[in-house]
Amino acid sequence: MTCPPSNQLTKSGHANASRHTAPRHPRKNGRLIAHSRQNCLVCKFSKQHLSLQNRRNRFSSSSTMHVLVTGAAGFIGSHTVLELLEAGYSVYAIDNFSNSIQDEDGKAVSLQRVSNITGKDIPFEKVDVTHNAELEAVFKNHKFDAVIHLAALKAVGESVEKPLDYYSNNLIGSINLINCCRKYGVKNFVFSSSATVYGPPEKLPITEDCSTGQGITNPYGQTKYMMEQMLIDFAKAEKDWNVVLLRYFNPVGAHPSGLIGEDPKGIPNNLMPYVSQVAIGKLPVLTVYGDKFDTPDGTGVRDYIHIVDLAKGHVASLDRIKKEGNIGCEVYNLGTGKGYSVLEMVAALEKVSGRKIATKIGVPRPGDVASVYCDPQLAEKMLGWKAAFGLDEMCRDLWNWQEKNPSGFVKN
Repeated sequence: MTCPPSNQLTKSGHANASRHTAPRHPRKNGRLIAHSRQNCLVCKFSKQHLSLQNRRNRFSSSSTMHVLVTGAAGFIGSHTVLELLEAGYSVYAIDNFSNSIQDEDGKAVSLQRVSNITGKDIPFEKVDVTHNAELEAVFKNHKFDAVIHLAALKAVGESVEKPLDYYSNNLIGSINLINCCRKYGVKNFVFSSSATVYGPPEKLPITEDCSTGQGITNPYGQTKYMMEQMLIDFAKAEKDWNVVLLRYFNPVGAHPSGLIGEDPKGIPNNLMPYVSQVAIGKLPVLTVYGDKFDTPDGTGVRDYIHIVDLAKGHVASLDRIKKEGNIGCEVYNLGTGKGYSVLEMVAALEKVSGRKIATKIGVPRPGDVASVYCDPQLAEKMLGWKAAFGLDEMCRDLWNWQEKNPSGFVKN
């Protein structure tokens, strides 16, 4: 399927109505002529204009927008919560700790550190979004203006080995969440999607109107594609919903404080956590899967984005919803637009760490392609968002986190 461009997903409706002078009812000798309100264009205009104003003023009763973040204790979640708090949003965080750390009191260690950085308390509850009763209790007890949905299983390789786990967890959890939003009147939804929905790229750089759903090689990517289609269809049916689909490329790095970062359970599934663990001595060697790709050094090229930039993309999405009031469903790439090879990433971390990173060449993995990188201009144009950090900062902050936390969030 070819995903329509973002502007085709947007319900423009009467978005500019407030900028024009409203038409007047027909009058004779200064007196209003009797007319049918049902068929009167002026009445229709007024009703639509009022509806638009109500949508735009949806959050005007409070200066603070209250946001539920699922998967909040994870790598992307903790950084997103931090940026939301710094931007003045109120956050309620939930996570089931499937890929994050809790202390002996059942608290999220990453979010405790976010509280230390921001000086703000973070209401948190251990909740599994696949358990509908748990999730509905959250909505019954708290009022939200928006949801940022990050909770999902996310290891590509594991999804091939355990496909049913991924389909049941990622799809059922998301459906439960959408149903709760619908039941409790939460109509603003930001979804954590992935560049995997594009499959093998039909062109480079990848733009939001590129084909999706074709050639996806793993169940993880399929679940992201299915969720996108579900939300696109739902936003078409529910005219007052605002949905933003954020297609992540490859988040790396850590918060500059070194207090929060990526702490994978077990062997890292992503390149840079693996590279940093080799550099710190936790792992012996990095296997580079393929060195005969059609790239400058023969290794795969990917678009890497600093985690802080990625987190700010979620804030920018809510800012747009809050400002515009009725955007329909919009899709954005979150990346830098520049690709780096595996060996370039290794060399960059060697530079900032001052350590030699052992590598060996392995065979390419099934489905691996030479290069994947995006065109992020639509996000810059519509969200006012642009990646601020480059490769040096990504590696600097990753190494800062790794050095300060050689065992992750576990006490060292």
